[in-house]
Amino acid sequence: MQEKGNISIHTENIFPIIKKFLYSDNEIFLRELVSNAVDAVQKIKRLGSLGQFNGEVGQPLVQVAVDKDAKTITISDNGLGMTAEEIKKYINQVAFSGASEFVEKFKDAKDANEIIGKFGLGFYSAFMVADLVEIQTLSYQDGAEPARWVCDGSTEFEITEGTKTTRGTDIILHVNKDSEEFLEESKLQEILDKYAKFLPVPIKFGTKTESVEDGVDEEGKTKYKDVEVDNIVNTTNPIWTKAPADLSDEDYLNFYRELYPFSEEPLFWIHLNVDYPFNLTGVLYFPKLKNDFEMQRNKIKLYSRQVFITDEVKDIVPEFLMLLHGVIDSPDIPLNVSRSFLQADSNVKKINNYITKKVADKLGELFAKDRKAYEDKWKDIGLFVKYGMISEEKFYDKAKDFALVGNTKNELFTLPEYKEKVKALQTDKNGTVVYLYTNDAAKQDAFIQSANKKDYDVLVLDSPIDNHFINQLEQKLEKTSIKRVDSSVADKLIEKDEQNEHVLTEDQVKEVTAIFEKAITKPGMHVEIVALHPEELPVTITMDEFMRRMKDMAAMGGGMGFYGQMPDNYKVAINGNHKLVSKILKAEGEEQSNLAKQAVDLALLAQGMLTGAELTAFVSRSVELI
Repeated sequence: MQEKGNISIHTENIFPIIKKFLYSDNEIFLRELVSNAVDAVQKIKRLGSLGQFNGEVGQPLVQVAVDKDAKTITISDNGLGMTAEEIKKYINQVAFSGASEFVEKFKDAKDANEIIGKFGLGFYSAFMVADLVEIQTLSYQDGAEPARWVCDGSTEFEITEGTKTTRGTDIILHVNKDSEEFLEESKLQEILDKYAKFLPVPIKFGTKTESVEDGVDEEGKTKYKDVEVDNIVNTTNPIWTKAPADLSDEDYLNFYRELYPFSEEPLFWIHLNVDYPFNLTGVLYFPKLKNDFEMQRNKIKLYSRQVFITDEVKDIVPEFLMLLHGVIDSPDIPLNVSRSFLQADSNVKKINNYITKKVADKLGELFAKDRKAYEDKWKDIGLFVKYGMISEEKFYDKAKDFALVGNTKNELFTLPEYKEKVKALQTDKNGTVVYLYTNDAAKQDAFIQSANKKDYDVLVLDSPIDNHFINQLEQKLEKTSIKRVDSSVADKLIEKDEQNEHVLTEDQVKEVTAIFEKAITKPGMHVEIVALHPEELPVTITMDEFMRRMKDMAAMGGGMGFYGQMPDNYKVAINGNHKLVSKILKAEGEEQSNLAKQAVDLALLAQGMLTGAELTAFVSRSVELI
């Protein structure tokens, strides 16, 4: 048996195109060839179970071997094998209608994955790293002859009689000079760990040394000896392929440790398992979230029939669920998946919605079953829930029943509970319920205490996304306004019908205003005389809630750049009823200006706004006053 011929590509050699497009990701050749080998092994097993193959199926196995001297990598399987005719059909006739269409369509392709898979080019990825590829194969069919196929990366091939004596296929890659890194065992082990870690057929890559028990010594202690054993790189039955009823908490935790060896233990997990209207299995874990949640992202691995595809899953998993860790496996997502496919595919949208629902259901169930345990975890999952409520309408609708807010007394409330708690005291003259919050309880303590004296409650909203969360709540909650506790003096935070009167005459108001305007050297400070309780601070500096919020959003890149450019504006509230104001009015000359300046600097100091030379001058003045 001998035959020479041309691969049926009619207009242009395909191999330079493959190399050009896939060069940046050339390690996937091993994923493609090992996946093909696994398919071949599974198919012979299937034929055996259907009674269409009566021979000995044997122990399924795929082997990867490297020969540095010969500069070859060999991928072997004991699967179906091929006849010479099948080689012509499956290898030579590349599965697309004419290379001209291929070349035209993909000459400007941005995504290498657009090319493989779509046109059945998985096998041809071998030519990214090899300048000669050889197939030795023997079909399972009765009376089949071994066959050999060789191609040097041109369109010419040769088929001859093969030398293989056992059923299956060996693919031998003669590695080119540019790809000799793949002859290093450590490099191949790394790629196999990435792509083949959970394949359903054992993958053998050489041997490894293990220590085994070898009797006892004279003192009765266990002896050990080193033995060489097969290096099987994969776990063939990962937990997502099993029924949840067959798994213990420890199984889930062990799997998490295997995926993320140096991470803290997860809080809890969700086992996904659906077969209609699409196939999906997987396990998603809730990690302990830190406030810097960029560190937490991109930890979900996507598989297709246990073959690793990517950990770039943002088109499959809703944006807020990118904070979860774990594995999703769906045969409905093709192995060589492109971004454009993910964005357009209807199954992907269904998967996205399904996962959102499962996560919301799990959180709702935990809240209903054991509120105390849920509250204990809130510190870790609160950021995630808020992120979901901001970014996903469907999630908000479910989460509004189990999202919690906490106050400065470390009490936690659902959103309906909190409204009920504060509406009696914190409803303004227009019927709007006003929520007060702090984003830095230590820094804003004086403002919190002033609010507490009026029996107002103060929430703690200090996570990186709370600015967005606050805006979301104001849009969603009826007649509700949310203000930071330092956005005004306590009396003005919630506008009521009754107004305090201050003791100053109209002329005194003008005089006090002039004194303080002279004492203030910072720009953007606007003096206002207000009537507060005599025990409230004499001077309070605040920034309007709307302006500060817009500036915060601009700083976070929230599309409010215009506000970020505007100069800062502050209100300087002078408590007309404080005895210090009366003292300042009675003082004269330098004493008057020093007292006014001291009171303003104290207010600036309380807001962390007194620095540099001004702080030094304040300290010196304080010493003199003492």
